[in-house]
Amino acid sequence: MTAFTQSNAITSTMNNKKGLFEMPDGRKLTFTFFLVASLFLIWGFCNGMIDTMDKHFQEHLHLTLSQSAWVQFAHYMGYAIMALPAGLLTRQLGYRGGIIFGLMLVSIGGIWFVPATHIDEFWAFLVGVCLIAMGLAVLETVANPYTTVLGPKEYGPTRINLAQSFNGVGWIFGPIAGSAFFYAGGAEEAQKHIYIPYLGVGIFVLIIAAMFMFAPVPDVKVEDEYHTDDTATAAPTIQKEKNPALVLLMIFLNVAAVGLSIYLVCSTILPSVISEDSFNSVQKFLPWVVIVAVLATLPALNSMAKKVTAHSIWAHPHFSAATLAQFVYVAAQAGIFSFFINCMTVKNGFTMVPPIPQSWTSGWLGQKLFAAGSDGVFHISDPGAALLASAAFVCFLLGRVSGAALLKKISAHKMLGAYGFINAVVCLLIIGNLGWISVGGVFLSYFFMSIMFPTIFALGIHGLGSQAKKKAAAFIVMSITGGALMPKFMGHLGDVHNLCFAFWMPFVCFILIGIYGLCWSKLSQSEGVLGVKSSGGH
Repeated sequence: MTAFTQSNAITSTMNNKKGLFEMPDGRKLTFTFFLVASLFLIWGFCNGMIDTMDKHFQEHLHLTLSQSAWVQFAHYMGYAIMALPAGLLTRQLGYRGGIIFGLMLVSIGGIWFVPATHIDEFWAFLVGVCLIAMGLAVLETVANPYTTVLGPKEYGPTRINLAQSFNGVGWIFGPIAGSAFFYAGGAEEAQKHIYIPYLGVGIFVLIIAAMFMFAPVPDVKVEDEYHTDDTATAAPTIQKEKNPALVLLMIFLNVAAVGLSIYLVCSTILPSVISEDSFNSVQKFLPWVVIVAVLATLPALNSMAKKVTAHSIWAHPHFSAATLAQFVYVAAQAGIFSFFINCMTVKNGFTMVPPIPQSWTSGWLGQKLFAAGSDGVFHISDPGAALLASAAFVCFLLGRVSGAALLKKISAHKMLGAYGFINAVVCLLIIGNLGWISVGGVFLSYFFMSIMFPTIFALGIHGLGSQAKKKAAAFIVMSITGGALMPKFMGHLGDVHNLCFAFWMPFVCFILIGIYGLCWSKLSQSEGVLGVKSSGGH
C-alpha cells in the first residue's frame, strides 16, 4: 500500500511539471510553436540576403560605405513605418490575423523585385526592401511575444531564444543565396538575376500564409502581474508608486531616439543627401536641430510623465529601458552584419585580414574563398566573404542554441549583462587592428550577440498583461530603427578612418546593453527570469 501511495505521489509530481509548450489547462501547443518558429526562419533569411546585397550595390553602382548603407536604412525604416500599426492590427485581428497580414506584405515586397529588376534603379530596389521589412515588422511584432506565452511563463526566455535559433538558420542560408545570385558572373550580370531569391520568398510565404489560415493559433491570455490591462484610473494597492523623474527620463530618451530616426527620414526625402559632400554638411547641423527640438518638448514630456498611471507600459522602466536597449542592440547588429563582407575583403586599400599564403589557395575551398588582387597578393574574394558570412551566422546560431541552454540555469538579465560587456571587449580587439585576432573577434561578436535580441525582448515584456504585451511588442519592434542609424554612421567612420576604427560605435552600444542587463532587476523590481525554475527541473 505504501509503495502504491509513493507511486501515486511520484506520478502526481511528474504530472504537475509543465512541459515547455504545455498550457495550464493541459493543452500542448508544440505544433503551433514550431509553425510560428518558421516565421523566424523567413526573416532571418531575408536579413541575411540584405547584407550581401549591400556589397553588391557598392560594386554595381560604385557607392561608398555610407552610401550603400541606404539599403540597411530602407530595411529598418520599414520597421519604423509599420511597427506601431502592427501592434494595433494585432490587438484588433489577433495573432492569426496579424501573422497572415504580415506574410502578405512580405509576399508583395518579394514579388516587387521582378519589376524593380527591369527598372534597374537604386530607389526601386529600396522600395522592395522597405516593403518586405514592413511585413517582417508585423511578423516580429506578433511572433516574438507570442512565443513567450505558448507555455509556462517561466520558460518564456527559453522559448523565444529557441524560436530565434530558427532565425539563426535563416541568417546562415541568406548569404549563401545572396552569394549565388548577387555575385554570379560579375556585378552587371548578377543585377539581372537579383529578383530570383526574392520572388522565391514571395511565393513561399504565400504557402505559409495558407497554412496559418487553418492551423490552431489560439489567442492566449496571460497573468497580468503589473495590472497593465486594467482599465481603472487608479493603480491597484499592490502596485508600487511610479517615479515621475524616471518615467520622464525614459520618455525623453525614447523621443530622442525617434528624433534621430526622423533626422534620417528627412535625409531620405532629400535625394542630394545621398552624395557624400551633402551628407557631411547636413550631418553637421541636423543633429543639433534634433537635440533642440527634443529639448523643446521637455515641458510636454513632463506633463505626460505626471499623467502616466501605473497601468501604462511606460510606467514600468524595465520595458521603456528595453526599447532603448533594443535600439542600440539592433544598431550594433546592423552595423556589424552589413559591413562584415567589407571587413573580410579589400576596400579602399584597407582590409583587416592579413595577406593569404598561396598554399591556402589550392583546392576547392581555397578557390572559393580567395582571389589574387591587382598587386598579385591573395585576399578573400567577395563571394568568399559571403560564404564566410554564413560561417559567422553559424557562430550566431551556436550562440542562440547554447544560450537557450544556459538560460535554464542563469538569470536572463545577468547573462545579457555579461554578454554585453564581453562583446565590448571583443570590439576593442577589432579596433586594435590585430590581424587574425581582430578577424576572430568579428566572428566572436556574432556568438555573443546571439541572445541579445530575444532576451531584451523577453525582459522588456516581462509581467505585462496580454493586451499590454502586444502594445509593448510594437514599441520594441519599432526600436529596431536603430539599425537604420548605425550603418550610416559606422560607414561614415569607415570611409573617413577605417572599418576597425568604426567598431567604436558598436562598442558603445554593447556597454549600454551590459548596463541594462545589470540594472534590469532593479528596474523591474523582480529577482530575475530563468528559462526553467531551479526547483522544477524540466
